[in-house]
Amino acid sequence: MDKIAALYLAHLNPFTKAHEQIIKNLTKKYVVYIFPVRFLLNGIEINTKSFPFSYELRKLMISKVFTNQDNVIVSPNYTFYSPFIRYLPPLFSPYSWKIREQVVNTISENRFISYTGDRIERYTLKIYRFHPLKSKRLPISASFVKELLYQEAEKNTSQQQDTLNKISHSTNSDETWEDKVPEQVVKVIRENWPVIQKYVNIKDETLKIAGVKFPKKGFF
Repeated sequence: MDKIAALYLAHLNPFTKAHEQIIKNLTKKYVVYIFPVRFLLNGIEINTKSFPFSYELRKLMISKVFTNQDNVIVSPNYTFYSPFIRYLPPLFSPYSWKIREQVVNTISENRFISYTGDRIERYTLKIYRFHPLKSKRLPISASFVKELLYQEAEKNTSQQQDTLNKISHSTNSDETWEDKVPEQVVKVIRENWPVIQKYVNIKDETLKIAGVKFPKKGFF
């Protein structure tokens, strides 16, 4: 029987235990292609408070969790190129269909499906002919994990970096971000903690238009 590809297009910023479970489930039946979204301006990736971790760091997070698994492939081809306004409105813009072309040209298999746990996203993927599975959203939100990360960074902003791993990881709630990401990803985040410190006290330069988030920089 021919292999079928499963396409997972997502922010993965950061990579959580929910993402891990989704991919593990998909690998039982499919070759899984993971596409962490990128936004490029003159060849340089743009990150914001909503998208703090670069593509390379997200790829590292995934590779640390799925070590030596040939059926898990991470690709940079889910990429938007500035000016990002060219991709709007979704579906009607020819540039939005180029995203589909970039993604589909990545895979080797003749057949593919895609995954999303969001009903509206599933409808969009269906229109773009990505053949989405009907799935439920898992409870761990990357946005909530980022909130917990920034809470810790704000709390410890006066601490020296070399004592960071010795301090309490508690936040204003009983939940910690370390409980919500794989152990390997905890290490990657800790080793790159300045990324979180960079964004903790600055305004989020992100636009949400037609349900899609874009960096303000490079939008026009």
